[in-house]
Amino acid sequence: MPGGRLTQQERQQIALGVADGLPYAEIARSLDRPTSTITREVMRNGGPTAYRADLAHRATEHRAHRRKQAVPRGAGASPRADGRDAEAVREFEEVFTTVLTASGMPKMMSRVFACLTITDAGSLTASELVQRLQVSPASISKAIAYLESQAFIRRERDERRRDRYVVDDDVWYQSMIASARSTAQVIETARQGAGILGPGTPAAARLENVARFLDFVSENMARAAEQARDVLHTKSGTTSDSMTSGSATSDSATSGSATSDSTAEPRADS
Repeated sequence: MPGGRLTQQERQQIALGVADGLPYAEIARSLDRPTSTITREVMRNGGPTAYRADLAHRATEHRAHRRKQAVPRGAGASPRADGRDAEAVREFEEVFTTVLTASGMPKMMSRVFACLTITDAGSLTASELVQRLQVSPASISKAIAYLESQAFIRRERDERRRDRYVVDDDVWYQSMIASARSTAQVIETARQGAGILGPGTPAAARLENVARFLDFVSENMARAAEQARDVLHTKSGTTSDSMTSGSATSDSATSGSATSDSTAEPRADS
């Protein structure tokens, strides 16, 4: 970290600032530290709702001790040939994992996804994941099954007929579309429940409101995902054409949805 490692007194000030709801930038200025240092410190130690100075200090000491023991084992690893700061990469991987976990992804799944994402190849075998993360094959297998079910990764066979687990460039698009499909099932079930409970009843109205809200949000998220993929995965010379095409497709889909559900909320133009 710039300026050396955080002291326990600095961590106590961070904890007070976080508890008071201060922005990370303001806490950083009071300590004369980079904002990134404060962000990394909080996110790797429980996030803003669970950060505690004493626990964070002990965890940092434990990680430092563990890394000293691990250095000889990984000292000759090929990734160091790329010129990257090994410590900075390791810290970023921990922060990325913490952020993913805070967003709702289970811890081991977050570790596997973060590990795959920061590799240049974007793919690893199960045995490589076991070696990198120092966990059991069973833990990797469970995490892989979850990530595949959420469309975060896919598997392919390499030339040695081993399964490789791949993070594609459009992984977030695939995941958002998978999420939209799951949400569609919730919408359908809510509307079925509204019919069973009977029109005009408070419970039916509640379920219908759930269905309408999720339908509106899900449709707009799927539309935005389609447009973003068209723009970001198209050569710059055809970007504007892709946006126009994406908008036309989305407008057509919106029109079809509006026709099928006359009670739906008005859709915002993309």
